[in-house]
Amino acid sequence: MSGEFNRNDVDFDRVADRNGSLEPDSPDLSHAPTNGGSTVGSVDDAPVPVPVPASASAARETPKAVDDVLYSDIGITTLLNRLKQSVASARDFASFLQKRSKLEEEQASGLKRLATGHIDALKKIEMRGGSYSSQVTEVMRVHERMADNGMQFALSLHQMHEDLNTLTTNMERGRKTIKHEGLDAETRASQAEAAMQKAKSKYDGLADDFDRAKTGDTKGSRRIGLKGPKSQEQYESDLQRKLQAADADYEERVRLARTQRELLISDHRPKAVRQLRELCRECDAALTLQLQKFATFNEKLLLGNGLAVSPLTAESGTHKSLRDVITDIDNEKDFHSFVGSHVNKIPARPSEIKYEPHHTLASKTQQPTSRSVSTNAPTIQPPVREPTLNINTGPTSQPTSMNSRYSTQQAPPGPLVAPSQGQAYSQPEYSAPEQRSYGQPPASYRQAPSQAQPQPSSPYQSQSSPMQQDSYAAPPYPTHPSERTNSSFVPQQTTGIVSSPSPPPLQQQQQQQPRSQYTKPPPSAGGAGPMSPAGANLPRLRPTFGISLQELFDRDQSAVPLVVIQCILAVDHFGIETTGIYRQSGTSSHVQRLIGQFDHNPNTVDFRNPAAFYHDVNIPASLLKHFFKQLPDPLFPNSSYNAFIDAARLEEQTQRRDGLHALINELPDPNYATLRALVLHLHRVAMNESKNRMGSGNLAVCFAPSLMGTGSGGQIADAGLQARVVDTILMNATAIFDED
Repeated sequence: MSGEFNRNDVDFDRVADRNGSLEPDSPDLSHAPTNGGSTVGSVDDAPVPVPVPASASAARETPKAVDDVLYSDIGITTLLNRLKQSVASARDFASFLQKRSKLEEEQASGLKRLATGHIDALKKIEMRGGSYSSQVTEVMRVHERMADNGMQFALSLHQMHEDLNTLTTNMERGRKTIKHEGLDAETRASQAEAAMQKAKSKYDGLADDFDRAKTGDTKGSRRIGLKGPKSQEQYESDLQRKLQAADADYEERVRLARTQRELLISDHRPKAVRQLRELCRECDAALTLQLQKFATFNEKLLLGNGLAVSPLTAESGTHKSLRDVITDIDNEKDFHSFVGSHVNKIPARPSEIKYEPHHTLASKTQQPTSRSVSTNAPTIQPPVREPTLNINTGPTSQPTSMNSRYSTQQAPPGPLVAPSQGQAYSQPEYSAPEQRSYGQPPASYRQAPSQAQPQPSSPYQSQSSPMQQDSYAAPPYPTHPSERTNSSFVPQQTTGIVSSPSPPPLQQQQQQQPRSQYTKPPPSAGGAGPMSPAGANLPRLRPTFGISLQELFDRDQSAVPLVVIQCILAVDHFGIETTGIYRQSGTSSHVQRLIGQFDHNPNTVDFRNPAAFYHDVNIPASLLKHFFKQLPDPLFPNSSYNAFIDAARLEEQTQRRDGLHALINELPDPNYATLRALVLHLHRVAMNESKNRMGSGNLAVCFAPSLMGTGSGGQIADAGLQARVVDTILMNATAIFDED
């Protein structure tokens, strides 16, 4: 007999399962018992397989090689090893989820404590109030929402960890049960076959001995009995009796082995295989489900944090983005609010200070009993004069470096064009009151008496309130007449106006009179500076921002817009060595005021005076980027956008430079002139990279979105190529444009 039975010879009709097949269908996870979203359960609780269409069954038909292995003697052992791997994988991922949950919980708790502590700190009296306190509190609220998202994510991971632990426990319990039952059946069948083989060997040996006894072959045979040697007949009779007993035993062993094998093949082995496959599928499906949930929770966490930082447009009514919240901080308003709140704390002061001599000395000194000293020192206000154009006609005493920076003989950098006739920058000549000593009158007072009188009304005269001298601290730029030669405050020796060498005595007496006898000085031509009203309320008489370059050229007759000229002039003179120029932003409220002034009349703004841009060179830098960003058609027109991007994709530097050069030559005249002025200016900024840390690469990143546009999704995807376009132009500025 053979120790292996052919599976096809066994009748399996009576052991067919409910689906009419030995192969169980994969468990339906939608009906599987769940615990917190994970599929867990024992073997006995496995769901009843649902019949599937024939097409679906054919698509999931098990390969023949797999069936041969599963229903062989090694099938149960193979499935036990496979289930062991599934359980180990689920247990390992559960451990990962546990550690990740702890990390997320610690991070969320720490962020929550940090945000709450900072909110409590903002309420202290030593901290700033006003818009800063409210907006930073809102920033901390955003962090609290992010912490809540992280805590929810940690709880979800912890629940998944518990579900997987329950799953692995049930899978391990089911595996042990099936292993015990399945391997016992295999062992019984093997033992029955071994007993059959032993009986067969005994039966074969007795049959050989009986055959030799019948043929008379007595070699090797022993016939000695208890009473002496046996006869031939006795010996054959004994062998025949033993042979019959061995034959009956062998036949019984064969029957038992066949029964055990048939029972194993038809019942025990298919049942164990089906249960093990169900456990493997259930464990693998549950683990895959938990992995999908893990991916979903990660997406939910990142999306929740993203919406907390920058809500969608539809949700803008409920929460502002983090950028908008920070933009709403108004430093000037907070400063004025804090200082103004102390108005009731101003100590009372006597109106005058009296000198009261001692009564014993009054008769001896014969001094008056009292005299009053005015608390307000006499001030001198320069008279209003007709605005004149400053011309440097004589040598100055300033150092060479300062003279070269502020001299009017130095042409503006790059292709700066002068304003049209009738719009030249003119400055009223008067010295700063806070820089003047009362012992020496200003040079403008050393004129003839007729010139010291107020002139008729002039477009440069101002009827606004007096300037607030103490509103701002002294700027880091030269403001005294002895420190500069070309600004809104011009000393007498740099003008072409002839003055008398010395004033008459009568005029000197007039100069000692109080300030109130003179007309208020006009504001500087630099427009609304720190001492001028806000420019945001001015009417848009000559709009500059949001107007195309061609319209500005037709209106102003200037190839380069005036706002570009002024901003480049300010940065070249006062900020070319400033660290992070064009990367740092100026105060938003000041930028908006200057936008209002340029939209009102760009000819009234003069950035040669640092007070015109609030002594912060980052303001004209931000204004320049804001102008290009608001152009209806970018400086690199939309019609040529794809051509510039294609040129940027060229890897060879010379080909990329030549391609961009050809495209630049095809630009309209206003675009070409404006681009030339800007590129040469940025080239000068990049030449000072050792001081301002702004090379061509950093400048390209700052200017590329403003110069090439940020409207469509494709342009956003081309951000790197946009920066390469600007970087290549800056690196080859002198090759593309002439520096004349």
